Amino acid sequence: ISNCIIFIKFTSNGHLWEGIGFAIAFDLCRQFSGDVVLTARDTARGQAAVQQLQAQGLSPRFHQLDIDDLQRVRGLDVLVNNAGISFNIPDPTPFHVQAEVTRKTNFFGTRDVCTELLPLIKPHGESDEEPKPCWFWHDLPCLPLLSSTSPCYLSLLCYTDSLLCLHWPNTTYGVMKISITVLSRIHARKLSEQRRGDKILLNACCPGWVRTDMGGPKATNSPEEGAETPVYLALLPSDAERPHGEFILEKKVEQW
Repeated sequence: ISNCIIFIKFTSNGHLWEGIGFAIAFDLCRQFSGDVVLTARDTARGQAAVQQLQAQGLSPRFHQLDIDDLQRVRGLDVLVNNAGISFNIPDPTPFHVQAEVTRKTNFFGTRDVCTELLPLIKPHGESDEEPKPCWFWHDLPCLPLLSSTSPCYLSLLCYTDSLLCLHWPNTTYGVMKISITVLSRIHARKLSEQRRGDKILLNACCPGWVRTDMGGPKATNSPEEGAETPVYLALLPSDAERPHGEFILEKKVEQW
């Protein structure tokens, strides 16, 4: 796929294309001169999103994709990964089940997307209009050892008391955000070591507290404001050398 942005979206609720995801897709369609491909595991909802954008004079494309069941893509300029799920706080699902489902999608699904698609990110200058290749995760701020994850860590995720005693947060979503931020740093370091001449930038970012189903009505940012940082990273100028391997909030590098 030449001169193309792939935008990955994955949620488990009934509002697949609203909030931050839709705002990101809208801005990318307006600002990027090439093709913007929206992906979702639910074809009907993904196509409905395309129709919404087409009704506003935009021209996105759609491709069905589930990060838990990968399909292959051949050559990318930019990847925006907005994939992730979260259980609501009052959800009665047992904690160990929430941990298993959340880590499968939010960490291992994202890790597998990296394995499949990162080698396909094209070197700077190969596409017709020379966009700056940029690979990053949005709002999924990994452990130091990235094999199949340590048995000790998985045990911690399954027992609330153990988590609290060892000062882990009582939320699998939050733990996975930390994991993906570290994963992004590891991949950025590998890119610098193995593909330095390709000038590919890779970052993680956060939209802030956004008024969505997850963020709630009291959140400080609108979906459009939440989309600003992801879109900024996706459309970095062709001569940009940084940020790379960073965690970005409000278009600024955050130390953590």
